[in-house]
Amino acid sequence: MSLRAARLLTPRNVGRLSRSSPSKIHAPSTPQLISSFSTAEPETTGTTRMNLFTAINEGMRTAMQTDPTAITFGEDVAFGGVFRCSVGLREEFGSSRVFNTPLCEQGIAGFGIGYAAMGGTAIAEIQFADYIFPAFDQLVNEAAKFRYRSGNQWNCGGLTVRTPCGAVGHGGHYHSQSPEAYFTHTPGLKVVMPRGPVDAKGLLLASIRSPDPVIFMEPKVLYRAAVDDVPDEDYEVELGKGEIMRSGTDVTIVGWGGQLRVLEKACDLAEQNGISCELIDLKTLAPWDIELVTESVMKTGKLVVSHEAPLTGGFAAEISSTIQEECFLSLEAPVQRVCGADTPFPLVFEKFYVPDDLKNFEAIKKVMNY
Repeated sequence: MSLRAARLLTPRNVGRLSRSSPSKIHAPSTPQLISSFSTAEPETTGTTRMNLFTAINEGMRTAMQTDPTAITFGEDVAFGGVFRCSVGLREEFGSSRVFNTPLCEQGIAGFGIGYAAMGGTAIAEIQFADYIFPAFDQLVNEAAKFRYRSGNQWNCGGLTVRTPCGAVGHGGHYHSQSPEAYFTHTPGLKVVMPRGPVDAKGLLLASIRSPDPVIFMEPKVLYRAAVDDVPDEDYEVELGKGEIMRSGTDVTIVGWGGQLRVLEKACDLAEQNGISCELIDLKTLAPWDIELVTESVMKTGKLVVSHEAPLTGGFAAEISSTIQEECFLSLEAPVQRVCGADTPFPLVFEKFYVPDDLKNFEAIKKVMNY
């Protein structure tokens, strides 16, 4: 990128003050909206039926319409992206606000940090979460610490990094990983993962407008599989708040992102066998809704946590440890973690690797029979 182009992209040239300025545009205050894998019925005057990647597209469009400094960039973003999440945005907002970058994840993150540090809103895309690791130093050592090291004199809170994650059925070990736990270990970063289109739009808008940098992970298997009636209005889903997808009394089941599809099937199997499951979607992993999960486990006395990422050091371990500390006298069985194996993600053996509904059903039966 030329020096002249870089100057044109500075926030000063698109009429916005610093991110902490009172003139910052805020979304209308709306209640938290609920979605599931079945058709959602949010309270709104108008909805459009769309899948998850279209909801992501709509979220970015809304952000760019309400914030003149918002830009989106990444590998192939100008062409719509490999999953079509940015399709049509360059035509609407121009090539100075929607543009391709070199194939350099470290550069994408570094550019986003610099632009956000100048008061702009940077929506960066890492094409696959598996390739976010070259940008790891920029994200955990620069973006996460920028506010802290300055004593809150400056920040890069305008940075949101979107990235597709998780198994897709044929991705192999370089296009299937779920690296959320690496980032939840980093103070200064928020980590978000939606399960459906209604949440995807609302959580993305909340992330883009958050005063802190956000890693926004999108389960690629849901891009076309999850469909909802998404509100046409500008709304946000509060970060740090989970949701009870179904109420129950016998066992608490916790998950996030694409794993909720699997857990709903496991809960169906359990309920066919007379087991009442309370299913919780965390939505945000950093910070996660400790109070919601704690209250549920205090009621049921049992907990199963499931995610696609490997078992060792996975985020389920953090949840298990916290619940053991908070609910020790209420637990009636050891907390069960149903996760991916501690191996590189396989290709032909993917069905043996992923924690499917049957593996989760076995864990549910184990805590019930303990």
